[in-house]
Amino acid sequence: MKIIDPHIHLFDLSKGEYGWLKPENQPNWPDKSRIFRSFSEEDLTLGMSNTLAGFVHIEAGFDNNAPWREIEWLERICQKPFKSIAAIDLTLPPASFKHQVSKLKVLNSVVGVRHILDDDLPAILSHQNTAINLLTLDNLGWIFELQFDLNNTDFTLLCVDKLTPFNNIKFTLNHCGFINLSHSEINSQFYQNLISVSQLPNIAVKCSGWEMIDRAYGFADVHFAVLKCIDIFGPKKVMYASNFPLCTFSYGYQQYWQELNKLNIVHAQALFHDNAHTWYQF
Repeated sequence: MKIIDPHIHLFDLSKGEYGWLKPENQPNWPDKSRIFRSFSEEDLTLGMSNTLAGFVHIEAGFDNNAPWREIEWLERICQKPFKSIAAIDLTLPPASFKHQVSKLKVLNSVVGVRHILDDDLPAILSHQNTAINLLTLDNLGWIFELQFDLNNTDFTLLCVDKLTPFNNIKFTLNHCGFINLSHSEINSQFYQNLISVSQLPNIAVKCSGWEMIDRAYGFADVHFAVLKCIDIFGPKKVMYASNFPLCTFSYGYQQYWQELNKLNIVHAQALFHDNAHTWYQF
């Protein structure tokens, strides 16, 4: 199977800041030390039955004040086909925001940006600069990686309300909205929120990040959640992703993709490769 992994992070601790990885900072995961090291594309190894045809690098806190530095570093070191999502602050003064966008636009791999919303979603999306800056992204037709907890209905409704006017931004929901797989069959409110966010004019979903909620998750529950995403978003707007290296809290990179392959979902070619190839403009 040819795979494009649309959600990975590479680190070089000798060059980037990565404040979130440092033991004294949030998040306070007891096993965070396992990923407190440098990772390169050589760590993205698959077995003989799978081939990594490309990947999408999602910003990892290399230098959020000068986000182009992370992309410049990646474009120097990476040999495989890849696209990149840069860090950006939606609340910047519009002139500063446009300056950062102008620095990112000239880099070949950049197809979009991310500002993690999470608990700060109301403050960020209601900020006086955010709508102006989103219009800049809308005019470019860039991707915006949408990361927050869909278990919060108020956040979901506010998100849909604030983002609906931007018809040209390609919104990508990260980590399946942080579904709790152990309650996936009974959490009807979560799926209602997933339906609500699917009404954004141009949105896809990445199925990954399961380990963020439960390190001991199982793939039978992943199977159920992926089928629900296909039902809600359609088979052309759902992608498998790894969240490497965080996925290794639960499974090795090679094993993770092997387990997904065993699910035998009818749209496998689309989920493993084709949708990411199209969505991220390979």
